[in-house]
Amino acid sequence: MAAVFNSFAPRLISERIPTLWDQISPERALRARENAVAAALERLLGTGIVRSAELSEAAKLATVAAQAGALPGRPLYAANSALDLPERPHVALWHAATVLREHRGDGHVAVLDHFELTGVDSLVIDCSSSHGMAKEIVMPMRGWTEDEWSAGRERLADRGLVDAGGELTPRGAALRDEVEAETGRLDRRPYEALGPANVERLARYVHRTVGIAADAGVFPPPLRGFFAPTADVWNAL
Repeated sequence: MAAVFNSFAPRLISERIPTLWDQISPERALRARENAVAAALERLLGTGIVRSAELSEAAKLATVAAQAGALPGRPLYAANSALDLPERPHVALWHAATVLREHRGDGHVAVLDHFELTGVDSLVIDCSSSHGMAKEIVMPMRGWTEDEWSAGRERLADRGLVDAGGELTPRGAALRDEVEAETGRLDRRPYEALGPANVERLARYVHRTVGIAADAGVFPPPLRGFFAPTADVWNAL
């Protein structure tokens, strides 16, 4: 189980998953998750949006994409794909987004392995780039210790990917770009099934919806800029 959650410290997973199933069954956990998502999205977006024809259409488009991915070598994508499709459109849209995220994530793990980057290595690289979140947020959230993080940075320094100050070198930046490009290449199948016009329609709707949720306070202030662009960007979409 710990091996599937690549960027999370194995200790974090192994200490929690067995204990979790002692407290609640998977079936009850899934029901509780779906109900929590339904309530949270309606609170953040408003009843009008949740019950709109536009959201229902977006859910259908996202579901088409989510069902078109490749199963082999993608355990988290396969597991989420096997779940029943939620009946409520706003939850169905969230579910499809979750499935699509895991499709990309599973492919990303394969790419990291190809480039001989461990889970913590990948986080150190990302936090060292101009695109990543701060180490102080990521390291404890993913369960890594300071010693483990430092060991990852030393491995990257030995490969010439970060400098003495912990910043990405040009070589490290190029590798990060290559990893992202290859991850995107492996993730193209769901969106090819949807087609360019429908991908654009879905993206525009989801971008606006995320903006509404962001304005409602869904993201903590330190994370606002990473997950949701500014209002000027939303208005331009």
